[in-house]
Amino acid sequence: MTSNRYDVIIVGGGPAGLCAAMYAGRGMLSTLLIERGMPGGELLNTELIEDYPGFESILGRELAVKMTDHARKFGASFLTDNVEGVKRLPDGDFEVKTDMGKTFTAPSVIVTAGGTPSKLGVGGEKEYAGKGVSYCAVCDGAFFKGETIAVVGGGDAAVEEAQYLTKYATKVYVIHRRDEFRASAILQQRLFANPKIEVIWNKTVEEVEGGERGVTGLRLKDTVTSQVTTLPVTGVFIFIGFKPNTGVIKEHVKHDESGYVFTDTSMMTSIPGLFAAGDLRHQLTRQITTAVGDATTAAIAVEKYLAEKKETAGVGAS
Repeated sequence: MTSNRYDVIIVGGGPAGLCAAMYAGRGMLSTLLIERGMPGGELLNTELIEDYPGFESILGRELAVKMTDHARKFGASFLTDNVEGVKRLPDGDFEVKTDMGKTFTAPSVIVTAGGTPSKLGVGGEKEYAGKGVSYCAVCDGAFFKGETIAVVGGGDAAVEEAQYLTKYATKVYVIHRRDEFRASAILQQRLFANPKIEVIWNKTVEEVEGGERGVTGLRLKDTVTSQVTTLPVTGVFIFIGFKPNTGVIKEHVKHDESGYVFTDTSMMTSIPGLFAAGDLRHQLTRQITTAVGDATTAAIAVEKYLAEKKETAGVGAS
């Protein structure tokens, strides 16, 4: 479309957004996807993907290109910009504003803005992302069969993921800056009973060390004595928090205690016409497959929502 009005606007260009754009285009809906960078989201930060059906192994960037091309094939429009806010107007439509001063309107919006894993912010973390540094055990655990790795964190996620990683790694160190975990008691019991896991208390990661082949170790600082030591590992999984990117929604939307958005079975949020899919939605797991599943449902639900809205408006007019 040449105007600033669309049938549906998709906020976020990760796997969920790209899938939603493809299905919306197939449904003959005028579709605009807004992504702040190159389409692909976290796919662009993933070196190799081995858990997406149909591809025994595919580079993250390659899958991102394929999904983007597929959405374009069915007519979706793309804009590189950052969404400042999604606001519902008095007539029930939505206004989407961007940082570059552009404004778009649509009767429906699918928010697929994902979430952001909390980073350590230390040297080597960014350099070795995808080369030994990971934020997802399910995604990357299988790459570390028979190796010695570390998990950083002390909450439920860190403790659960450390347990999961023992399926692959020979040894898993759990590094925590305090002398006790925040994780639930039952999870701690399971962790302490696992012979493959060793807890390193009162330590913070000062630097991720590595070479051409990836991570080789961690520089640790004792929070009590300030002594610095080196821990040889070939991988480090960081679980110190994850924040869903729901700040773009400029109206209260029902969410859980961590900020993840609640939806119904059609992926509609508590705000009529506003749908959510992917990592920012309240659910059990966050994978590429669950993201595209959410998005498929959301896009088809949008098509039905708009048809019913049009039909209702026509009845009212008569």
